[in-house]
Amino acid sequence: MEKQKDLWDLSYLYKSFEDEAFQGDMESLKQDAAAIKALLEAADGDETAKLEKLMTAREALDAKVDRLSNYISCTLAVDATNQAAGLADDQLMAAFTALTPLYSGIARFVAGMKDLEGAIASSKELQKVAFALREMKENAAHLIPENLEPWILEMKLSGGNAFSQLRDKLDSTLLVDYREEKLPLAAVRGKAYNPDPAVRKDAYDAEIASYAKIELPMSYCLNSIKMEARTLAKAKGFSSVLEMTLHDSRMDQETLDALWTAVKEYLPDFRRYLKAKGKMLGHAEGLPFWDLFAPVGQASKVYTIEEARETLLREMGKFTPRMAEFMDNAFAQRWIDIYPRPGKTGGAFCSPVHFADRSLVMTNFQGSFSDVSTLAHELGHAWHNRCLAGLPYALIDTPMPLAETASIFNETMLSYQVLQSCGKEERLTLLESGLMEATQTVMDIYSRFLFEQEVVDTRADHAMTVEELKDAMLRAQEASYGDGLQKDARHPYMWACKSHYYSSGYNFYNFPYAFGLLFGKGVFAQYLEKGEAFVEDYCRLLRLCGSASVADVAASVGIDVRKPDFWRSSLEVIKKDIDEFCALGGALSQE
Repeated sequence: MEKQKDLWDLSYLYKSFEDEAFQGDMESLKQDAAAIKALLEAADGDETAKLEKLMTAREALDAKVDRLSNYISCTLAVDATNQAAGLADDQLMAAFTALTPLYSGIARFVAGMKDLEGAIASSKELQKVAFALREMKENAAHLIPENLEPWILEMKLSGGNAFSQLRDKLDSTLLVDYREEKLPLAAVRGKAYNPDPAVRKDAYDAEIASYAKIELPMSYCLNSIKMEARTLAKAKGFSSVLEMTLHDSRMDQETLDALWTAVKEYLPDFRRYLKAKGKMLGHAEGLPFWDLFAPVGQASKVYTIEEARETLLREMGKFTPRMAEFMDNAFAQRWIDIYPRPGKTGGAFCSPVHFADRSLVMTNFQGSFSDVSTLAHELGHAWHNRCLAGLPYALIDTPMPLAETASIFNETMLSYQVLQSCGKEERLTLLESGLMEATQTVMDIYSRFLFEQEVVDTRADHAMTVEELKDAMLRAQEASYGDGLQKDARHPYMWACKSHYYSSGYNFYNFPYAFGLLFGKGVFAQYLEKGEAFVEDYCRLLRLCGSASVADVAASVGIDVRKPDFWRSSLEVIKKDIDEFCALGGALSQE
């Protein structure tokens, strides 16, 4: 039976959906919206005073929405059939529809001010959010036309938002027929890490077969969400969905091109790793998809959650004792919902609870080293949230590429520390675990980017059928994995598996992971060079993520992300691990 300590604690948010505090906060959103609307419409001659009042009201509203949205979304993440949470989610989405035009209204007011810089210079309160105000002025050019915005937002409730919710329910409630059992999809996918090859193969076959039950509604969800993205991009004055995403990410095309230029140069090295792993597992021509996550070597330790906790505290504490103390507190205060169960969505995430200086972490822990690394990853996000503590809400919106910096740094740190004190067999296993994750974050992410680009482009002409989506996915995998994966043993349903394709508010939620991995490794290289003196620089970098462009944040630690050379230097680190893995694997096979 699951223990209470293995479930996260949401009680500091609200006691229940019947809690008077919850009901009161939900009902007060209308009054909050009316108050901001009145401020916007007030004929106040003092623009500076008016802007101060608007930003104060927005800060209070953001804190309330933070509390409400975390309670609702995190409840649904672990209990998709919770009817009270589902109803509250619908109500909150409707409230967002009324609130979003008010946020746009604030931006329009800022853009129309006679002297924004003078207002900032004369107000200590506005100086605290100066970056956000200047960004509002710039972004005002890409707002949906004011007379259309309420209608478009309302249509999203029955459009992209609804299809995103449907996708999550399809995923979290799908039961897979596996060896005469019916298991949640997340539990079956977790068997990809099992040391028994028969278990991995049977789980893969069962997973692929299970998508036939949901492939048609999944395809409708994806097509609808991407068509909505195209429409919104045009309404906001962008030439493409990708341009809109890069703008929202505070990143430019030059940086993305530099990243992909370097990645494509190193794909042959990743394929070399996959073929070497395949040979170790008895496959002559590349790796079948079901063995992508297979453990290699004889050191395939299965961790209890207690052992995982001890490992994280010991190894991450070597970066700074504050990190160990922070992680220990996250376990002690039940920030983490640990194990898979029916109704719980797959994967893992970290949700910031900024007003309370906490985070909520969801995992589907089953005991592999990869699961320990996932905990390090998500607690890295939580550490990033801690570094943003105390800032106004207007300055904590970290763009997607930088959002992975702390999580990848933690993964890299954990692997580096563990590798320092292990024998050949364990070293092979841990090297492979790191390369397995890097392959997903570079190779698979590149395939996901290619796939999404094709779906977005094709959607201008027609809705893609299930067969078209499967074909596009396989072609994207071919372009990225090449001969590293067996042609007849890939994953045509990866488009149905990955939830990021279905985020109504985010598109191309793939390249930020490749950016994050390689940027995180570049930042970690600076830590290795500078040691303890870099800890405070690192924390300052994380704190800056919500108040500067991607290029400027990188420049704060001397990195130029617009040049392929930086990305090559990070990929070279991975290449060295591939070289060692191939050599070590060959040597051990001859002993």
